[in-house]
Amino acid sequence: MVGTSGKSGSLFIVATPIGNLEDFSPRAQQVLSTVDLVLAEDTRHSAKLLRHFGVSTPIESLHEHNERQKLPGLLQRLQRGENLALICDAGTPLISDPGYPLVTAAHEGKIPVLAVPGPNAAVAALSISGLATARFVFEGFLPAKTAARCSRLQALGDETRTLVFYESSHRIVDSLRDMVATWGADRRATVARELTKRYETVRQDSLGHLLAWVTQDPDQQRGEFVVLVEGVSERDGQHISAEDERVLRCLLDELPHKQAVSLASKITGTSKNALYRQSLKDKDEGHLD
Repeated sequence: MVGTSGKSGSLFIVATPIGNLEDFSPRAQQVLSTVDLVLAEDTRHSAKLLRHFGVSTPIESLHEHNERQKLPGLLQRLQRGENLALICDAGTPLISDPGYPLVTAAHEGKIPVLAVPGPNAAVAALSISGLATARFVFEGFLPAKTAARCSRLQALGDETRTLVFYESSHRIVDSLRDMVATWGADRRATVARELTKRYETVRQDSLGHLLAWVTQDPDQQRGEFVVLVEGVSERDGQHISAEDERVLRCLLDELPHKQAVSLASKITGTSKNALYRQSLKDKDEGHLD
């Protein structure tokens, strides 16, 4: 039996493939074969994976609708000395997946929690994105409703780190469109689709060009997505001066939005991103028609 010395068992957090089954590590297979119970988000999906690798360990569901109810019983099993493993449908558990209450409770109960690392879509996409990797922030899934999504994007407007999002096939176009509307079409970004799978596609371009590409090609609206967006520069993240804002407002009174922002940037030397965000803020506050 897998485990550590002591009376209690251990909780193993085990990463599974995000597409290519060859990414399933020998250690992960060994742990899942020797624990007392495997906890999975979708038992039907995960049972196929376990059968493929000859793992016959009992499997039970653990998802957002039942994890609170099952928590006491699982803790009792761990305290009795049983070893449990948590997996999700694909990738590393707890990264936009269930399991946080169980891990937190295990720590509170002084039960060892051990990582069996492996695939993770966010980190995999970041590594091949061509965007800055030294500092990044993982945002998971954006809100489903347009107003809430735009509000969240606006709150991230001054973020200087690379932004990493997950997105679904039925919202990818809307999310890219809202990013363009909030941050401007020129912001550099990468769309990574179906990572490690047969139809894997990774493309870096401006948000505007990415939106057009995905919109025009229905095949690029299928599957699972990681969207990565470059952060603003330190200069972009600063608040613009009163004079910059005065120039911007004057131009917005006479010119189309995009043209006014571009010309204001040339006149003041302030970045388009900063001026664009200021124009949206002024509009929201009623300073612009």
